[in-house]
Amino acid sequence: MLLRFQVSNHRSILDPVELSMIAVDDDRPATRGFDRLSERVLTTAGIYGPNASGKSNVLDALHWLSFAVATSLFAGGGSMSRDPHRFGKGPDQPSTFDLDFVVDDVRHGYQLEVDDSAVLYESLCSYPERRRRMLFEREGDGVQFRRGLSGTRGVTELLTPTTLLLAAANRVGDPDIKAAGRVISQIAEINAHGFDRGRGPLPIRFVALASDTYSQFEDAGIRKQKVFGSVTRGEAAMELLRLADPGITAFDIVELNDRTTGATHEQLVFVHHDGDRPIQFWPQEESAGTQMLFSLLGPALDALKYGQVLLFDEADASLHPRLSARLLELFQDPQTNPHGAQLILATHDTSLLNTLNRDEVWLTEKGSDGATRLIALAEFGGDRVRRSLNLERAYLQGRFGAIPEIDHTDVRQALGL
Repeated sequence: MLLRFQVSNHRSILDPVELSMIAVDDDRPATRGFDRLSERVLTTAGIYGPNASGKSNVLDALHWLSFAVATSLFAGGGSMSRDPHRFGKGPDQPSTFDLDFVVDDVRHGYQLEVDDSAVLYESLCSYPERRRRMLFEREGDGVQFRRGLSGTRGVTELLTPTTLLLAAANRVGDPDIKAAGRVISQIAEINAHGFDRGRGPLPIRFVALASDTYSQFEDAGIRKQKVFGSVTRGEAAMELLRLADPGITAFDIVELNDRTTGATHEQLVFVHHDGDRPIQFWPQEESAGTQMLFSLLGPALDALKYGQVLLFDEADASLHPRLSARLLELFQDPQTNPHGAQLILATHDTSLLNTLNRDEVWLTEKGSDGATRLIALAEFGGDRVRRSLNLERAYLQGRFGAIPEIDHTDVRQALGL
């Protein structure tokens, strides 16, 4: 589980901003506890703010780190492919990423500092007895490992200036380091267009497999895999999909022949019924909300099953507020989320503030220097954020800031009014 994430000099973020998943109101079933951690941890968080205030960039920074851990060993080239702040001192300063997370009930910390051409600093530590234990530390070309770790020689042989040590250790390193790298590399992001940023559109094959709809694998028991309790992944997918369109009774994969080349390819179809007669619809014939929800099903069910972090950008686009709220509830409920999966979303949907607690809400604002600031709603004092407060109404009234400032004067002048 993610405990804390801090980033500086990434896109609109210049100075360090921090997103914390540590609960303030820790007496709720939605929070999770660990024997070796004194705090309880949140499973959901929502980021609000005006357009272009940097909500998406907070998620993008976390996904950039995940993608770098997953791919930098194979990327090659002489660039870190970072995206620094483009104003002021941003292009000339390094970008930093600092992550605290839990692996196998043990708190870990990972730090990374990069410029355009190389990794400047990288370290991984753990706290098995609540005391800091360094697993590795890298500064420039120098690397130090904790004594007794396996695979250290193989890791150093794979390193280049642009290769993350954690990425190399994922391949040949010590099991403790591999476990930490796996948690970070499996952070997934999806946006309103069904894309996992940086990795391209989610293939129909992946979505179908993740949703247990790939019929030819039924004999291998894929449909019988449990997500939570006694519910299979296919059953869970259908339950969620019917929230978008109650008329959908099933979905399947059909084979199509290309008349020009003679080749066959597979295509997803949704099944409706006219009485006893099944009628197939192509995905593009369904509503945008149904398509969006189906794209989300695979990553969401995977996150719930394996306890992963899922980032959801533009959560308000195409999805009805009821569907977004239901998705949040699945992650908040210990019965449907027994493994501590986390959902972090960026949205304008203020109705979700009725589903989020005050310590699950974050606000972005952009200063006159074009840099994003990230503020925890729980940091506001007094009765403005008491637990019984109607957060949606208070936010729309501007009591916390982070809303658009609307001035029609310039528009009227431009229109000659």
